[in-house]
Amino acid sequence: MNINTGKTPITATALVAILALSLVVNLPGLAVTPMLSTLSRIFPDTTQTEKQLLTVMPNLLIIPFVLLSGKLSLTRHKIATIVCGLTLFVASAVAYMFADTMGELIVISCVLGCGAGLIIPFAAGLIADCFVGPQRMRMMGLKSGVANVSLVAATFAVGWLSAGDWHLPFIVYLIGVVPLILAVKLKGIPADDLDADKMSAQVAAAPAPERPGAGKQPVMFHGFYLGKILQVVGIYAYITLLAMMIGYYCPFLLQAEHLPDSLTGAITSIFYLFIFLPGFLLGKVVRMAKGYTFIAAGAALLAGLLIFAYIHQPVMLCIGSALTGMGYGISQPLIYDKASRTVGNPAMATMALAIVLAANYIAIAVVPFIVDVFSDLFHAGTHTFPFILSSTMAAGYFVMALIFRKSFGFAINKSYY
Repeated sequence: MNINTGKTPITATALVAILALSLVVNLPGLAVTPMLSTLSRIFPDTTQTEKQLLTVMPNLLIIPFVLLSGKLSLTRHKIATIVCGLTLFVASAVAYMFADTMGELIVISCVLGCGAGLIIPFAAGLIADCFVGPQRMRMMGLKSGVANVSLVAATFAVGWLSAGDWHLPFIVYLIGVVPLILAVKLKGIPADDLDADKMSAQVAAAPAPERPGAGKQPVMFHGFYLGKILQVVGIYAYITLLAMMIGYYCPFLLQAEHLPDSLTGAITSIFYLFIFLPGFLLGKVVRMAKGYTFIAAGAALLAGLLIFAYIHQPVMLCIGSALTGMGYGISQPLIYDKASRTVGNPAMATMALAIVLAANYIAIAVVPFIVDVFSDLFHAGTHTFPFILSSTMAAGYFVMALIFRKSFGFAINKSYY
């Protein structure tokens, strides 16, 4: 059975192998963060710095390895790079079972981050290589859905496994065995879609498209349409910063409002649930909202964050979590699709995605620093300030999406609906 891609079809098993890569892209750090208090009891002599390194270092190492992966995508060794990343990921999962010290956990987590960094760009990059037009957009939505449903399932698994031996939560990382076994099926991808040199040669041989008006020529920078890549990077980093406020500051809000700790898990689960649902329904969402898709997503983000800023009833907080997740979940796969169209040479699509994803991880890392800066600037140390700040920023984003709805960053290609 072959799958329609908008160009050369690929086998169904190859598509399954591509989507399987998304099972691991959101997992680094998952098993560690919920059990930091447990690890503090198991390793009472560890310092606060060591515990911070356990969660920070893997995500920091993802950034350079994401960029390295993007660079390697320009060679003929795409599948080899993917297998190498998956091997490091699975080896780390096994090594966790035998770790006995905090130092060992930190080293293993760093290796896990390196492996994940090599895989992450290809989860979207192979879709960009194989698909074009509406088919690419729908597959980006499916990829986003698979990645986020994997995260939701793993979150529940970690909570359940935490009741046993402290090593058990790390078992969730063994999901990397699935894409590693399926990697052999990536050979079902047409050779021309895997060979960066052939893709580049096809571009060089094609006649240059005519562009009306000399003054309208796009600015190129090392193969990127500079204006387009900057728009995509800026939009993705901005909405990531807004959405991640829930993960960082929801527990403190609930504690200050004397709401049960169990509500944190419900709100977080709903948040990730509504991030992954739009991925599976992206085609229908775009056909309904059409050119206003990013505006509708921005409105959902704004409404959700406003609830967290001003309405602290449990049911309303769950609704706010759903709206924020939905706004982010609609935008995420559309941004992946746009990233693949910021280059003059299709062979560089994975490199473009690597740059956009690196910006995403940087945004996640700087959330608390930005909140601290503005908190000091406005002398506001309340538990609601992060959400007041983020809802204000979300209002600005909604206005920008409305004003610049026809720009590359916010426009929706009419062929998609």
